[in-house]
Amino acid sequence: MKKDEWQQDQEYLSYVGELLARPEVQRLANYKQHYFSNRLEHSISVSYDSYRIAKRLNLNARATARGGLLHDLFYYDWRTTKFSSGTHAWIHPRIAVRNAEKFTHLSKLERDIILKHMWGATIAPPLYPEGYIVTLVDKYEATSEFSRPLVVRYEKRLKRHLGITN
Repeated sequence: MKKDEWQQDQEYLSYVGELLARPEVQRLANYKQHYFSNRLEHSISVSYDSYRIAKRLNLNARATARGGLLHDLFYYDWRTTKFSSGTHAWIHPRIAVRNAEKFTHLSKLERDIILKHMWGATIAPPLYPEGYIVTLVDKYEATSEFSRPLVVRYEKRLKRHLGITN
């Protein structure tokens, strides 16, 4: 995805624009997600890429976009916050659903997308294909965001080794 391609997609914005304007969603920009992204950037990437896949497969693109955007709607640093009642992988989807339901109605599909997006780290699989899309795109985005510093570092080394200056 080109960095801000989603901002030009009117159909996508018709599904999530109201959510993106919410202060509860905008607060996600205050939390680091992975090395080169904050939680809002990560959530938009997951949402938009999942929406595009769902649309191509003639699935529920609206629910996919909304569930993808709200999947990490929690306000703590997951690297340092510990829970006595379970792991972050199990707890944060429940927190995200609770936070989202404070300001918007979630369909059964959207709720399942958010609750099950950690499948793999948790045992309950999504009930719908849209949930699998968000789950897989979330893992792809997280891996990309996490590995970007390594790619940049090794790209610079390789260019230096090959004598490439641009």
